[in-house]
Parts: sequence; structure tokens; C-alpha cells
Amino acid sequence: MEIDWFTIGAQIVNFLVLVWLLKRFLYQPVLNAIDQREKRIAAALDDAASSKAEAAIERDALQAKSAELENQRAGLLAQAVADADAERTRLSNAARAEVETTKTQQRSALVLDAANLSAEIARRAQNEVFAISRKALADLADETLEAQLTGLFVRKLEALDKAEMAAVAQMLTSTRAPAVIRSAFALTSAQKARIGKAFSAALGIDAQLEFEIDADLISGIELVGGGQKLAWSVADYLKTLEKSVGDLMGRDALGTGGAA
Repeated sequence: MEIDWFTIGAQIVNFLVLVWLLKRFLYQPVLNAIDQREKRIAAALDDAASSKAEAAIERDALQAKSAELENQRAGLLAQAVADADAERTRLSNAARAEVETTKTQQRSALVLDAANLSAEIARRAQNEVFAISRKALADLADETLEAQLTGLFVRKLEALDKAEMAAVAQMLTSTRAPAVIRSAFALTSAQKARIGKAFSAALGIDAQLEFEIDADLISGIELVGGGQKLAWSVADYLKTLEKSVGDLMGRDALGTGGAA
């Protein structure tokens, strides 16, 4: 059997043309499509990997931020608790201090009230004692006592030192108006003359005197002239004694107040 090489060659050419056509119009588009799909898949995988990495980074950042916020929250909570404890302690101490201050003030007020009450009672008792003393002395005073007081007044006048005598002389000569002798009772002519002689003898001047009655003196005699006064009376004695007692009570009250 003779081989037809032309036919074989034509078939080979046809086959090659068919293969080329299949590759050009069928397999190549498929291969291209597969290649594009593989590229898209690879790109998607790359994007997914990149997104996963970014997500991991973001997750780590969020976890770090969450941990930081938790630490801050714990710190703020601890600070708030500490501040609350400190404020509670401060308020408690302030309340105790205020209570103690109030107690101290109340005790001081009670002590002061007691001292004031005691001082008022003592003052009223003192006033009553001196009022009774004045009334009793006024009731006991009579002409006989007044005569004795006249003698005492003369003796006090005679016992004046030079400075005191000069002051009395100034009283008698500093004004044209006569000096005034006041007494609780009316003096007799003899008593008036005795007093006038005492002034003349003590001062070496002829004193111009007027005599008045002043019941407030209780018992005693006083000389008034030139805006000055020379006196000795039971009333003055009581005033001096009353002032001394008042000063003493005042010092006691100050001492009590200071101790409180």
C-alpha cells in the first residue's frame, strides 16, 4: 500500500491549523480568563492578608487603648476613693473641731455668765450695804456728831502742809465770791466762828465764808470755792470705800474672765 504523503501533510497542516485556531480562539481566552482570575484571587488574597494585618494592628491598638483606658479608669477610681476618704476625714475632723469649739464657747459663756451673775449679785449687795450704811449714818447723825465733825474739820485744816494750805488760800482768794462751807446740819454761831478763826490762823487771811446746809453730806463739812473743794464727810468716806470695793471686785471679775 502506497503512502499518500500529500494527504498526510495536508492532515498535519490541518491539525496544526486546528490546534492554532483552538489555542487562539478557545484555549487562549480561557487561559487568559484563568490567569486574570488567578491574579484577582491573588490580589484578593493579598488584600485580605493586608486587611488582616491592618485589622491585627488595629486590634492590637484597640487592645492597648482599652488597657490604657482601664488603667486610667482604675487610677481615677482609686484617686476618687482617696479624695473621698480625705474629704470625709476632713469633714469629720472639722465637725469634731466645730463641736469642741462650740463646747468650749458654751463653757466659756457659762463661766462668764456665772461670773457676771456673781458680780451683779455682789454689786447689788454692795449697793444695798452702802445704801443701808448711808441711811443708818443719816439716822444716827445729830447736832452732837456734827459738832464733833466740826472739830475734826478744824483739826484737818490745821494739819495741812504748806502746799495744801497754798491750794486752800488759792481757793479763797481766786474769786471775789465768798467761799462756801456746807454741812449736813445748821452750824451754830460758835461753830461758824471756830471755823473762821481756823482759816485765819492757818492761812493768815481774813476768809469770807458763807454757810449752807446740804443733807446729801450725811455727816461732814466741806469747803467749796474757786472751782475747788476741801471736804471731810461720812458720805465721802463711804464713796471712797465703795470705790475701793468696786475696784477690787472689778479685778476679781477680770481675773475670773481671764481664767475662763
